[in-house]
Amino acid sequence: MKKLLDFLKYAAIFGLSIFMMWYALKGIDFKLVLKHLKETDFFWLSISLLVALSGFLSRAYRWKMQLAPINPRVTFADTYHAMMIGYLANLVLPRMGEVFRCSVLKRSSNIPVQASFGTVITERLIDMVMLLSLMGIAFLVEFDRLSTFFFSFISDEFHSAKENQKLIYTVVGLFIAGILGVIIILFFYLNRLRENRYFQKVASLVRGFLEGIFSIGKLENKPGFIAHTLFVWGTYYLMGYLAFFALPATANLSPLAAFSVLVIGSLGMSAPVQGGIGVFHIMVTNTLLLYGVSKEAGMAFALINHTSQTLMVVLLGGISFILSLAKNPKNKEILETPTIGYDLQR
Repeated sequence: MKKLLDFLKYAAIFGLSIFMMWYALKGIDFKLVLKHLKETDFFWLSISLLVALSGFLSRAYRWKMQLAPINPRVTFADTYHAMMIGYLANLVLPRMGEVFRCSVLKRSSNIPVQASFGTVITERLIDMVMLLSLMGIAFLVEFDRLSTFFFSFISDEFHSAKENQKLIYTVVGLFIAGILGVIIILFFYLNRLRENRYFQKVASLVRGFLEGIFSIGKLENKPGFIAHTLFVWGTYYLMGYLAFFALPATANLSPLAAFSVLVIGSLGMSAPVQGGIGVFHIMVTNTLLLYGVSKEAGMAFALINHTSQTLMVVLLGGISFILSLAKNPKNKEILETPTIGYDLQR
């Protein structure tokens, strides 16, 4: 039964990715897209990927800095391989890569999964702050273009939400009632719950999460951590800008266009589908339309940018998994049990 449920889960997510990709390509002349793809300059694409690699290395080192207060003996190689395996896992099951990488690190560096997962939560919060900051800057410098993009999107969503107003109110009401119910139960039965072994296990997990989250306050080199954060996001911008030169249709776009693509594309990559497939392509294609790039040329850019990065993750993640497996054969178990409950109790 469990295998059937896992199969259905993977099939549903894969089906969603296929649908989003179909939707992204709908109404586009694919012959023109192929024409643009044939004009790809692989020199610039290779330079873009080298920049992306430097971003991976910097992000892995930044994670090592976060983990040092928990285990000073954690190595850069361990954090890098665990992170790349996590990225590889995200291509199969969105967001489960975070659990996978913490599980790999548990076996290589003996860091409790709940503690390393807490550092990942902090990392995601920092990324969110960076993205929101960049969105604010992008709106200041490219208000006319980006306001057109977002307002048209919000307008469409508003009409859709208005049609389902009763359903939305019902869901929100049930959610609030559920939260209030949990608070009331905790208030009246907290002492009894403290004696429950399952509650104790959850409390232990929460303490581990908090240890990982607040480890950022114990960093020895805070300026270095900030520098790595800025460097990582700088590579995201630079790899997109350099990729412009890989296609004649985008080679003359301005640095501001690359900034807009970074912001909107990052929102697409945050979608709960494998590697942002389809959503990233839609967002980037529509952003490039604002700069006079045709849909076909914009789709060609989105395809070469996304596909090259995905293949790079598959290659590097595969190498990291092989090396990690050679060092610690127990990591093989991770691929067989991709569930949060299992991993957090190891």
